[in-house]
Amino acid sequence: MAAAPTVRRRRLGIELRRLREHVGRTVEEIAERLDWSPSKLSRIENARIGVRVSDVRLLLELYRVDESHKGEVLALAQAATEQGWWAEYRDVLSGDFGTYVALEDEAHTALTFGTYAIPGLLQNREYAHRILDSGQVIAVSTPRQVERRLELRMRRQEVLRRENPLALSAVIDESVLLRAIGDRDIMQRQMLDLLDLAELPNVHVHVLPLDVDREPIFSDTFTLLEFAPAYDVVFPDIVYLDNLLTMAVLQSDSATHMYRLCWNALRSLSLSADDSLRRISRAAEEWRDR
Repeated sequence: MAAAPTVRRRRLGIELRRLREHVGRTVEEIAERLDWSPSKLSRIENARIGVRVSDVRLLLELYRVDESHKGEVLALAQAATEQGWWAEYRDVLSGDFGTYVALEDEAHTALTFGTYAIPGLLQNREYAHRILDSGQVIAVSTPRQVERRLELRMRRQEVLRRENPLALSAVIDESVLLRAIGDRDIMQRQMLDLLDLAELPNVHVHVLPLDVDREPIFSDTFTLLEFAPAYDVVFPDIVYLDNLLTMAVLQSDSATHMYRLCWNALRSLSLSADDSLRRISRAAEEWRDR
């Protein structure tokens, strides 16, 4: 897991490569001018290693970047050296999931589809603890590891309430509202907390009814992240898959396009926002009365 914010480092690499190509220079030519190895510059451009702000300044001088844009790129370079908050959870972050948490923290929009459970960003503490603790059936974790993962999940949710919050649109399969994760009290409180979160202006929840004809669309849980342009650098969309056999971050245009079409289709089959809230409210009542 990269200690520095993944998106910032990648944005910087993309911009440095664009500036080099703009002046018509190869990696080998620039590396020779700076007495670097070509692999060093290549790895910087591909965000495989970090880079000092002083080295970025040297590159910008070679590329003859104007002062206003130079300031933006240097600010991006400085930001890319700062550790993300998630670095303190390295002990419970795998490689792909660590990358995803870093991407999620800097995303502008998240489109998610939940098939088995409430999406992680919308889970309350009790529900999330039950999810994480039940995972020990297939992968043994110590009580401390479970608690650390729980802390991480709760910390991730701050993206929904920060100054520039993540815009989250979630499609949740209706079966999720019916599936017991813990006892009825846990389920009722989760439904009520989900309703509260859905009141946030940046959170939209839609329920996909069980009785709707969704053929030929079948999909496991996934999340599509979108990123706003920053420092004149556009960052590509990301798809994150997490199931029993797969934990992967996909960045290819074909993969993100396919999952966008899938999400749009599932959303079109789902209840409206108001009807979804009424369905969740009814689920809360049903769990209360069991």
